[in-house]
Amino acid sequence: MPSDSSSRDLTFVRLCLWAFRYALGRRAALGAVVASLLLKVGLDVLKPWPTVFLIDYVLRDRPRPEVVTWLIHMLPGSGSPLNLVGWSVAATLLLFLLSWVVGLAATYGNINLGQRITYDLAGDLFAKLQQLSLHFHARKSVGDNIRRVTSDCSCVSIVVKDALLPVFSSILSLVAMFGILWKMDSALALLSLAVVPLMMGIFLRYARPMMELSYQQQEAEGKLYDVVEQTFSAIPVVQAFGREGLNDRWFGRATDQALLATMAVTEIQLRFKILMGLSTALGTAMVLWLGAHHALAGPLTSVGVIILFLSYLGSLYAPLEAIMYTSSTLQGAAGSARRVWEVLQTETTVADRPGAALLKSPRGQVEFQNVTFGYEPNRPVLKDISIKTDPGETIALVGATGAGKSTLISLLPRFFDPWQGQVLVDGMDVRNVTLQSLRSSIAIVLQDPFLFPISVGENIAYGKPRATPQEIEAAARAANAHDFIIRLPQGYETIIGERGATLSGGERQRVSIARALLKNAPILLLDEPTSALDVETERGLLQAVERLTQNRTTFIIAHRLSTVRRASRILVLKDGIIAEIGSHDELLRKGGIYSELHQLQFSGSGG
Repeated sequence: MPSDSSSRDLTFVRLCLWAFRYALGRRAALGAVVASLLLKVGLDVLKPWPTVFLIDYVLRDRPRPEVVTWLIHMLPGSGSPLNLVGWSVAATLLLFLLSWVVGLAATYGNINLGQRITYDLAGDLFAKLQQLSLHFHARKSVGDNIRRVTSDCSCVSIVVKDALLPVFSSILSLVAMFGILWKMDSALALLSLAVVPLMMGIFLRYARPMMELSYQQQEAEGKLYDVVEQTFSAIPVVQAFGREGLNDRWFGRATDQALLATMAVTEIQLRFKILMGLSTALGTAMVLWLGAHHALAGPLTSVGVIILFLSYLGSLYAPLEAIMYTSSTLQGAAGSARRVWEVLQTETTVADRPGAALLKSPRGQVEFQNVTFGYEPNRPVLKDISIKTDPGETIALVGATGAGKSTLISLLPRFFDPWQGQVLVDGMDVRNVTLQSLRSSIAIVLQDPFLFPISVGENIAYGKPRATPQEIEAAARAANAHDFIIRLPQGYETIIGERGATLSGGERQRVSIARALLKNAPILLLDEPTSALDVETERGLLQAVERLTQNRTTFIIAHRLSTVRRASRILVLKDGIIAEIGSHDELLRKGGIYSELHQLQFSGSGG
C-alpha cells in the first residue's frame, strides 16, 4: 500500500485527467452529453430575446433592423400587433419547452455516461485487486475492498458528470453572456467580475480541508463495511458464543464514527456554500444596482435592451457560482477517488517479468534452492531451504504449526516470491515464466476447500470451464463424490450454499479433489486435506487422494501422519528449516521428531 504522501499525489488536475480518460473511453455517450449541453446553452442565451422583441418592436414600435423586419414578414399574420404578441409568447414558451426537453436528455445522457464509466473503473479495480499478492490482502479487509469496488468507484462518475461537464457548460454560458454584455457595455461587464477574487479566496481556503475530511469519511464507512462483513462471515461463531450484543456495540461504534465523519464533511461544505452564496449575492446585488443606474443614464436607452442587459447580468453569476460549487463536488469525490487510486497505484509485487516464457508441457520436476522467505522484514519463516523432487514424486511436509509448511508450498504457484534463492519447475525459475502458464500447471486442494454458490458441476469445472459433463462426472467418480452428488435435488445442477455450507466437510473436500482431478495438472499441492474429517470419512477420502496423486508431483501437508505414510519422502520442518528428511520407515528408525509425532498419534491405536 502506498504511503499517505503518495496517495495524496492524486491532485485535482490529475483527478480530472484520470476521470476524463475514462469518459473518453465512452466517446459515443460523452459526445451525446456534450451535444445536449451545447444545445441547452444556446437555448438559454436565446431565452430573453422574445421579450426584447415584444417590448421594443411590438409594444413600443421602435424602428426595426432589417433582420427583424425580414423575420416578421416570414410569420403568418405578422401585420397584426396582436398576432405578433402571440408569436412572442409562443417563442418564449417554445424556448422553455425545448430547454426542458434538452435538459431531460442531458440528464439521461449524464446518468448513462456516469454508470458506464463507474463500471469501467470498478472493473479495473476488481482486476487489480485480483492481481495483488496475498500479502496485500492479508493486510486489507474484505469489507473495505468491497466498499472500494462497489461504492468508491462512483467517484469517476461524480467527477465527470457532476463536475467536469457542468464546468464545461458553465464556462460556455459565462463566455456567451459575458461576450454579449461586453458588446453592450464593456465597463459594466468588467465590473461584473469584481467578485471573482473573493470567490477564489473562499475556494482556496476550503479546498484541502474538504478533501481530507471526505477521505476520512470514506475510511470510516469502510470500517463499517468491515464490521458487517466480519460478523456475517462468522455468524455461526457469533451465535454459538452468544456475542450478538457485542457485535451490536461494535456496529454502533462504527456507525458513530461514520456519522461524525459525515457531519464534519457536511459542516465544512455548508460553510463553503454559505460563504460562496453570500459572495455571489453581494456581487449580484452590487452589479445589478450599479448596472441599472448605468444603463438608465448611459447609452442603453431602449427598455427592451435594458431588460436584456439586466437579464444577462443577473444570469452571469449562475454559471460562475456553479463553477465554484463544483469544487465542493470534486472534494467529495476526491476522498473516494483517493481510496481507489491508492489501490490502483499499489505495486504488483508478483507479476510477469518482461519477456517471461511459457511453461510448456511441464514434467513436474520441482526444486527449492537455498530459499529464504518471511512475511515481515527481518523475521524469516523459511531459512535456506533446499530440496529437489523428481517428476511424479510425493513429498510430505510435517511439523508443528508455524514451522513453515504452508509457506513453503505457497512459493511454488508464486503467491509470494522468496527473499533469497530460487524456486524451479523443470529447471526454470518460476519468476521467469508467465503466471498463467505456471498456475495452470498446479492444482491445489486446501484444508478448508472454498466452494462457490454455483452448481456442483460448475464448482468441479472451475479450473476447466469447458469440461464436458462426461469429464465432470468422471472426475467426481474418481474423487468418490458421484454417489452423494446424484442424491442431491438436481444432481450436478444443484446450487450449493455460500462457501459450500449445504454440504458436509467430507463432501466439500471430495468436490475439491474432483476439481483438482479435472484440472489434471502435473503438480499437486495438498494442504491438510483430511485434518478436519473424522476417521471413517478420512479413510474413504484417502482413496480419492491416492488416485489424485498418481503420476503427479505432489506436496502434501498433514498433521495426521496416516496421510503421508506412502510418501516418497517426508520433510520434517522445525523453525523454518528442514530438521529431518526420509521415508516413513527411515524416519521411524531414526527416533527423532517424526518418530515422536508418530508415537503420540498412534501409541494407543496399534498403528
